[in-house]
Amino acid sequence: MAAPNLSEIVSSTLRNRSGEFADNVTKDLALLRRLEQRGNVKPADGGRTLVQELEYAENSTFQYYSGYEVLNVAPSETFSAAEFNWKQAAVNVTWSGLEADIQNAGREKVIDLLESRIANARRTMANNLSTGIFSDGTGTSGKQVGGLQSLVADAPATGTVGGINRANYSFWRNQTYDFSDESVTPSATTIQAAMRNLYLNCKRGSAASEAPDFVVAGTTYFEYFWNSLTTIQRVTSDDEATAGFDSLKFRKADVFHDEDCNAARMYMLNTQYLFWRPHRNRNMVPLERKGAVNQDATVVPIVWAGNLTMSNAARQGVIVA
Repeated sequence: MAAPNLSEIVSSTLRNRSGEFADNVTKDLALLRRLEQRGNVKPADGGRTLVQELEYAENSTFQYYSGYEVLNVAPSETFSAAEFNWKQAAVNVTWSGLEADIQNAGREKVIDLLESRIANARRTMANNLSTGIFSDGTGTSGKQVGGLQSLVADAPATGTVGGINRANYSFWRNQTYDFSDESVTPSATTIQAAMRNLYLNCKRGSAASEAPDFVVAGTTYFEYFWNSLTTIQRVTSDDEATAGFDSLKFRKADVFHDEDCNAARMYMLNTQYLFWRPHRNRNMVPLERKGAVNQDATVVPIVWAGNLTMSNAARQGVIVA
């Protein structure tokens, strides 16, 4: 029997797994899974930046009128746009000649080897993107994903997000509840009052769609919330449990713990205004395999480009100490 064509096996295996790779990374992360459920994983075709349209004012042409009264047809600029930089990430699937040609000779063994390396690469990509999602985007010299610490900032009246200076535009500021400013000590007995305060500030009107639907906290604040509930109040989400996530409920929002979130932070999010924007042709896809010049080894980079974007800051909030 002819020896398997390693290059062909590698190429076909990675090509067939690329869509599954991206899908599984999304399902590994609770926030990305929620955005996918909302239809807010929106691949972009390209461009100098990721442009996200914003709603920052009501349409000024609304009026009550009677009979032949002239209607207001003046242009109403209710939308502007934020521009988010592309962020890039890569993880390499590697193997040596010893592993592929000697220790795992034969098509099935080569595929098994690749499957284990691909699974490891997926976990690595998911873990590092998760770290980025909770970051301020300054890690690794500003190459990291612009995460929640940037979009939903502790000090929302300062800094530039999406090319918009928050010091100049109040519509582009998120809500905050600061225990220190309120002279309150964070604890299991005070966490729900803080959450109620922030929830009401993030909410607009009576529509459920205009209220936070996703809460994520670091270990300390999640434990405060957990301990604040009686046994009968510890309602969990069957849907999230089926997907492998532990969550509680606050109002109608799911409350998650994430170890990548700062221990003393709790984010209250309206996810209809958050978007995961991968590049259509760089959404965890394999590049051509590369051989080392002076090593009996091969590497295939799996690459991603995109960013986390936001269209409405005022409906997002964070609890800080």
